[in-house]
Amino acid sequence: MADSNSSQNGMFSFLMKENIVAKPGYNRWLVPPASIAIHLCIGSVYAWSVFNPALVKELGVVTSAADDWSLSNVVWIFSVAIVFLGLAAAIAGKWLEDVGPRCVGVTSAFLWGGGFILGSFGILSHQLWLVYLGYGVLGGCGLGLGYVSPVSTLIRWFPDRRGMATGMAIMGFGGGAMIGAPLIAFLLKTFSTAPTYLGTEGSLSIITEGGRRFAQTATGKVEVVIASAAEAAKMAVPGDAGVYVVGTGNTGAAATFLTLGIVYFSVMMIAAFCYRVPAKDWKPEGWTPPAKAESAKRMITSNNVHIDQALKTPQFWLLWIVLCFNVTAGIGVIGVAKTMMGEIFGTTLPGVVTATFAGTYVLMISVFNMCGRFFWASMSDFIGRKNTYHCFFVLGTLLYLSIPFTASAVSADPSITWLVMFYAATMIIFTMYGGGFATIPAYLADVFGTMHVGGIHGRLLTAWATAGVLGPFAITYLRNLSLQDAIRDIAAKVSPADFEAKFGAPLSQLSELVTAKSVTIAKLMEIAPAGTVDPTPSLYNTTMYAMAALLVIAFFANLFVSAVRDHHHVEITHKAEAPAE
Repeated sequence: MADSNSSQNGMFSFLMKENIVAKPGYNRWLVPPASIAIHLCIGSVYAWSVFNPALVKELGVVTSAADDWSLSNVVWIFSVAIVFLGLAAAIAGKWLEDVGPRCVGVTSAFLWGGGFILGSFGILSHQLWLVYLGYGVLGGCGLGLGYVSPVSTLIRWFPDRRGMATGMAIMGFGGGAMIGAPLIAFLLKTFSTAPTYLGTEGSLSIITEGGRRFAQTATGKVEVVIASAAEAAKMAVPGDAGVYVVGTGNTGAAATFLTLGIVYFSVMMIAAFCYRVPAKDWKPEGWTPPAKAESAKRMITSNNVHIDQALKTPQFWLLWIVLCFNVTAGIGVIGVAKTMMGEIFGTTLPGVVTATFAGTYVLMISVFNMCGRFFWASMSDFIGRKNTYHCFFVLGTLLYLSIPFTASAVSADPSITWLVMFYAATMIIFTMYGGGFATIPAYLADVFGTMHVGGIHGRLLTAWATAGVLGPFAITYLRNLSLQDAIRDIAAKVSPADFEAKFGAPLSQLSELVTAKSVTIAKLMEIAPAGTVDPTPSLYNTTMYAMAALLVIAFFANLFVSAVRDHHHVEITHKAEAPAE
């Protein structure tokens, strides 16, 4: 205790909870903007999919080169960040109750901003482990600390509207991509440069060695990528179809990471210093706690459960399953949202699903994710937290099952109707995905009381960390299985002579060519027999069925949540820490 007291009275005392207590008459509505600002910064993690196209083409720039990172490698960076978000929140939850939101917010700013800066060096040196360490590990810890920093504070400032209060702050996390996605796209375009163009494929001598493509030039043999007209058109400055030298351009990803790190650090530091906590026993003017009968009816306890005791209750683990499976069902889709949109509808409706359209789709995910957080959390103040989650799981199951239907339908009938159905289904899903995050802190306060709700919420976020692995793993693993099957099926229909003429290697080297990214479904379809159906739109069907099954399990977990039994209350388990009557 001596060390704790000395640190609180030392050079960092201005960060500690006891020194940021609001004075009488303080306007509680000044706290939510600071919370929203921090959550907007860390919420840009949901715009990760905007980085995917640049990171998988870091060397080839116009299209992926053999040594470029694969989509599976890049997606896992997002997963690691979410895992460390959950771990940091779980570990720091109790620390938050001791030191207060300002200290935690400042620490978050250093980790999140610093993680971007370290990640920029990883991209610049093409060292993937540095990106994992910076953005994934350090940045993920910053995410967790920034995420939990305002939760218990807002619940105490707004005891009359718990759902609305947490919804306001966590709404910012969902809206982070709304600002982050266009900002990232703008910075990538600003900092990018085109690779060296050698000419059309037919004008050069191209050879294939070990699945890689090389061009013979006056100065020697150089590794190249061969870009289609569509790929060349997607560069910041559109180019021509043909042959480009590997390693001569720049996607702008490294400079974008560095810029974002500096900006996010600055904004989060300012916001953290705006945090205030209410005085002990403070209540909103004119508000009286609801009667016990009404509270019991809505499963809102007037008692408290200690943070360590909460883990011994079945309610904690049922809510853990509820959050984990709700997040798993949505997080994998968010991580590859832009890619999935392009793969399902890019080949069937190419004139509609352009790069701009796909970018707007990512933006709208953020809008609906953000709005869903405020809408569903506020709605839970009226219909109850349990009923709110029932809505998520019943409606969500039906919507996930509708996605394979629309993906298959658009292959048979390329109509914009299927795109509209897909768009509507996914947007509603994302409102409930965000709503689940925003409603869970109020749900925890209802079930376990407000005494340690911040710490309990932090530990429950290990469910998010678990989902951060399960979601992307499921969507990439199942998609890769479907992708491999699809490539083999198309290759079996292609003439071996046409295959060798197209890729400069025999069909027997299919695996090497796929590994080196020289063979893709799109390139195989160029030489496939007439009438061959492009399997790309159906690559995610199995994943959607799996996600719907998880929501069914979560429905029953939520159904079994009930009031905590008396013997778990803090007056019995931790009498010394129980609040005075």
